[in-house]
Amino acid sequence: MEPSGTIAFATVSVTGFGFDVFSVAVPQSGEHVLAAALAERCHTDGVSINYNAQFADQEGEEVAFVSERAGSAGLFLSRPGSERAVPLPTVEGSLFHDRPTVRNGRLYFVSAHEKPAVPFRSWAAVYATDLSSKETVRVTPQGVVDMSPAVSASGELLAVASYGERPWAFDFRVLETEVAVFRASDPARRIVVAAKGGWPTWHGEGAVFFHRVADDGWWSVFRVDVSPETLEPSGAETRVTPPGVHCFTPAATGGRWIAVATRRKERAHRHIELFDLETEQFTSVTSLLNPELHHYNPFFSPSVARLGYHRFRGAGAPGDSLIPYLQPVRSPVSSVRMLRVHGSFPSFSPDAKHLALNGHFFKGLTILRTDGSKRWVVTEKPNLFYTSWSPSESGVVFTSMGPIFETHKATVRVARLEFDPSELTDNRDDVDAALKELTRPDAGNDAFPAVSPCGRWVVFRSGRSGHKNLYIVDAARGEDTIRRLTDGEWIDTMPSWSPDGNLIAFSSNRHDPANAAVFSIYLVRPDGTGLRRVHVAGPPGSPEADKERINHVCFSPDCQWLLFTSNLGAVNAEPISGPNQFQPYGDLYVCRLDGSGLVRLTCNAYENGTPAWGPALGVESLSLGPPAADDSLGEFDEPLWLTCDV
Repeated sequence: MEPSGTIAFATVSVTGFGFDVFSVAVPQSGEHVLAAALAERCHTDGVSINYNAQFADQEGEEVAFVSERAGSAGLFLSRPGSERAVPLPTVEGSLFHDRPTVRNGRLYFVSAHEKPAVPFRSWAAVYATDLSSKETVRVTPQGVVDMSPAVSASGELLAVASYGERPWAFDFRVLETEVAVFRASDPARRIVVAAKGGWPTWHGEGAVFFHRVADDGWWSVFRVDVSPETLEPSGAETRVTPPGVHCFTPAATGGRWIAVATRRKERAHRHIELFDLETEQFTSVTSLLNPELHHYNPFFSPSVARLGYHRFRGAGAPGDSLIPYLQPVRSPVSSVRMLRVHGSFPSFSPDAKHLALNGHFFKGLTILRTDGSKRWVVTEKPNLFYTSWSPSESGVVFTSMGPIFETHKATVRVARLEFDPSELTDNRDDVDAALKELTRPDAGNDAFPAVSPCGRWVVFRSGRSGHKNLYIVDAARGEDTIRRLTDGEWIDTMPSWSPDGNLIAFSSNRHDPANAAVFSIYLVRPDGTGLRRVHVAGPPGSPEADKERINHVCFSPDCQWLLFTSNLGAVNAEPISGPNQFQPYGDLYVCRLDGSGLVRLTCNAYENGTPAWGPALGVESLSLGPPAADDSLGEFDEPLWLTCDV
């Protein structure tokens, strides 16, 4: 039997992106550029999130781009005068598409729909669709991982950032990809032209520019010349952009200019600049127009008349201007419905009519109708982390309070939050609540409370012994009745009670206590007996088994399946090309309680997590009225690990 029900989950910052694709006129000279002369133009329609575009015609009128308007990353074409973008023919059923380029009647793009033979390998590969016949073929050889494809102006040559046949090395800030080139007519014959690099772009037919982190710590653009006949490198690679400024995601023209996204010490935002290969001087572009907005991933029209990029569409711009509290997300399993919440750590009420969740970066606690039509603020207290709605009490939600990511000694307490459910009415925006601390301030880092189905007990993670293990307390009296569930010099965390009360699932590195980067699923009975590991990536003793990083585990309503986040699918896109994602390998999976039947539910370039699994809500469960929403579009961060202090 397939898994079924409704899964609510969070994705880092994505609900606030609000991207559209824009372009400006390329300055004729690098001197005295005026903002008015740039003539910024929007190419997309303001629906959903639109990004990673390329011009699909000579003069820069038509744009092929990625959009999430259909609940996953699909490819679309925007034409002047058309009110809505039209879908491009790609791969039916794929949840992830990226980097579309149209050349000579063929559409090249990345898709992630073919599952590799082994775990911990990216699903990303390059495909090509004939726009006349609609026939799609895989360009990337089987067993090879490719991303960030670039097509030369003639359409005859391709360059990719590739892992080749190497497994993913768990890199996600700076990918250890190589730059490979090949002919569109002979994709199996590939030449590696740079051992390390990403985001290649063709400069004519005989040179490739790419980015990587230089030895001095600055992201920089490099160049390698290739032989037009053999595609072998015809000289050593050279650094193009200087230290002192981060330069990445380059776009070349074949002429004197390249375009780069930059981060400078004096600026908090990413901007698009032109770099003159002859004078080695930068020319500001987007900082003249929108200095307080981030701009991403430049691209030129074939005629080099226009320079494109994507950015937040801006407050008051046409299109979607509010963030719905709930967003339907495309599910690969017809019996599972998926809803992205604007917040984190959702949990279902006993009757599944409401969700409790934390706000952005764990600020406060709110209650949301599961049709998305109304939200109530319960408390705006900061540093609330996690929610667990009591299955037996409609007005009780458990949470934790304090700096949860600090050491086991930090003061983090489990708390019981009580409110009157009758106050959840349309004429109110907030609800009175009382917060009762269940664990002692001196007990250490107590977090991730999960309530038993009977509502009497709470299992949680605590650092009170000097190590983070699991404990169980009375849901009303707290520390008056506490007992230890697990014991050891490792980390046991994120427990979840099965709906039938028979099992507790949790994440632990007890199989490798010295490694805080590996976690696997364990099951134990509430009395502490029957402890066992659920092997997902491979059988016991296999190399794959001990590379798992599995968190946020919970049970299906029928107790037959486990839902969790994991690194099993590696990365599908270069993290430096987008806004901050803490772990861009975090995708949702389900498996049976013995680890079999593994199914990937999300496939994108984001960190997805903090899921909750409730009953089937039905198609009619989302409100058909005006969306209840926040106006916080555009609130997201650059990668927090990208620093100019190098």
